[in-house]
Amino acid sequence: MDRRTFLATSTAAAALIGAAPMSQAAATTLPLLSPWTGPHNGAPAFDKVAVADFKPALLAAMEENRAEIAAIAANPAPATFANTIAALEKGGRPLNRVGALFGVWTSTLNDKPMQAVEQEMAPILAAFQDEVVQNAALFTRVKAVHDGLASSGLDAQQKRLTEVVYRQFARQGAALGPADKTRLAAINQRLATLSTTFSQNELADEEGYTLTLTGPADLAGLPASFVAGAAGAAKAKGLDGQWLITNTRSSMEPFLTYSTRRDLREKGFRMWTMRGDNGGAHDNNAIITEILALRAEKAKLLGFPTFAHWITDDQMAKTPDAAMDLMLKVWAPAKARVAQEVADMQALADVEAPGTKIEAWDYRYYSEKVRKAKYDLDENEIKPYLQLEKLREGMFWAAGQLYGFEFVPVSDLPVAQPDIRVFEVRRDGVQIGLWYFDPYARPGKSSGAWMSEYRAQERFAGEVTPIVSNNANFVKAAPGQPILVSWDDAVTMFHEFGHALHGLNSNVSYPTLAGTNVARDFVEFPSQLNEHWLPTHEVLSRFALHYKTGEAMPDALVAKIKKAHTFNKGFDTVEYLASAIVDMKAHLAGSTPIEPRAFEAETLKAIGMPREIVMRHRMPQFGHIFAGEGYAAGYYDYIWADTLTADAAEAFAEAPGGFYDKATAKRLHDCIMSVGNTIEAGEAFRRFRGRDVSIDALMRDRGFPAPAKA
Repeated sequence: MDRRTFLATSTAAAALIGAAPMSQAAATTLPLLSPWTGPHNGAPAFDKVAVADFKPALLAAMEENRAEIAAIAANPAPATFANTIAALEKGGRPLNRVGALFGVWTSTLNDKPMQAVEQEMAPILAAFQDEVVQNAALFTRVKAVHDGLASSGLDAQQKRLTEVVYRQFARQGAALGPADKTRLAAINQRLATLSTTFSQNELADEEGYTLTLTGPADLAGLPASFVAGAAGAAKAKGLDGQWLITNTRSSMEPFLTYSTRRDLREKGFRMWTMRGDNGGAHDNNAIITEILALRAEKAKLLGFPTFAHWITDDQMAKTPDAAMDLMLKVWAPAKARVAQEVADMQALADVEAPGTKIEAWDYRYYSEKVRKAKYDLDENEIKPYLQLEKLREGMFWAAGQLYGFEFVPVSDLPVAQPDIRVFEVRRDGVQIGLWYFDPYARPGKSSGAWMSEYRAQERFAGEVTPIVSNNANFVKAAPGQPILVSWDDAVTMFHEFGHALHGLNSNVSYPTLAGTNVARDFVEFPSQLNEHWLPTHEVLSRFALHYKTGEAMPDALVAKIKKAHTFNKGFDTVEYLASAIVDMKAHLAGSTPIEPRAFEAETLKAIGMPREIVMRHRMPQFGHIFAGEGYAAGYYDYIWADTLTADAAEAFAEAPGGFYDKATAKRLHDCIMSVGNTIEAGEAFRRFRGRDVSIDALMRDRGFPAPAKA
């Protein structure tokens, strides 16, 4: 999930707080700042975006928000919820709008001119955030409202918003002395620049390195649909008659799974895993070292022993020890499972290619062979039934069953790129939001898949409906042909759509508390839970249709998929946990200098990393934690959330109606999906499940033995 956030002093009610509204001339000159109007409750004017306008629009929006903040801070009346907390919530709306558009361009259309703007504006935006947080008069007022909560008479959401706003200020150094504030601001500006450079370096290596296949012999083992996509990618680069494997997960993973050319698998694997680690202008190692040192210093200034302690203090985990304890409980059985998986693969390799020792570039290839041998299940047997558009329809259908949603395509809204489509989301005939779908890879687009929120739901500034997007990197098929995806890609689609559903279901008063604005180690829970609707009979029988015959996926094939559910869980878990553990240990190192290559190798050796697997994200390409603070010291979030997910999935499995049980779905909506951050995450889960979470369901789901009871 991608949550690119700007300072959430969230429609300009400037008259209410004494700040002059933006002039009509400014709004006309800078359309990026204009309110989102038009049909479907208003939407971004993507057709009016010009890269050259981002800088002046951001500067103008910051200036307006600066005036709003100054008026709040200087208000002579005693601080109240209305004139301080609510006033902050009303402010900064133009900045939010241009910020959302800025995020779309930096993540999906980040060409060289846009990269230059991003580099320039990142530290300026960081400095503005610090300027607001470090406004002593403003924090005094926020603290006064917070300190008087017990006798305030505010309702539950008002109290929760006050607590969240106060904690945001306090955690970002609002109470520091002048010298420490100055140093913290300098650190944050430098971190913003470094993170932007890290991201752009990763993108440069993804676009700058490709694997070109030049003849039929290079295509051995590759599915026809994949070959067609590679041909299209090559043609787009002017390489007619050749085939291009791009340096992204969506292209490289299927190549490593099916190519019988071990030499090319190794070449592609090394190219892919060396992103950001190739020396020269785009090498990320020195950037990582500096980022970690600055984060350690930042944590000390904020009163925490390490950056990991600062991060987890505001999450469900509360401490790094709690996060590490969970990861290590799962690590040992996962590693044991990997040993079994490697033995199975080695046995096949000994027959197929005597003398071959399984290496990291062989794992996916031989794993697929073992799957076929043990379960009579071949990914190539599954893919003809997994058409991208049919899966999208399946996601819509399941959301309709669970939440009463209807997705209606609209063609009267502008989009940032012609491939993007827009759907109006309705419940009982009433629009409750918009969903944008951007599924295809292109130059300037970050790799992977994610959800973005352009506008949060709220009732505070009137009834405002949410606008969300799902983004992916599928390679376009030949004209007239459907895009066929792997089972893993299908799971990812349902996962990211789960984030979108979290945003669309939001039903709260204040945007700061809306949708996905929850604890980071809770935010992956709704998305991971949504994955569980893909393998249901109801979805597969309706939407897993053969692209040639239109026939539904046979029950026998579905049974094989379910039987193989725990297959390769050792690899999946170890690959992920290795990255999560390295992330946490790097941020627990404090002021100890870190050289990424050595630290990564030493940490993996210490935990007994199987030699046949590499981290899912090596440090030089670990954008989750270095292209911003989004998941820094928090990549453990996925396993934490999956513990919640497995337990919640069993609640559906135990219900009379299974995964479509109406009472359980309503409880999920009422307790989790609609409440945002109006309720503490642990309490929200307890309301849904009736008790605290148990790790046992996670271990059952992965086919691992349950941990010994203390």
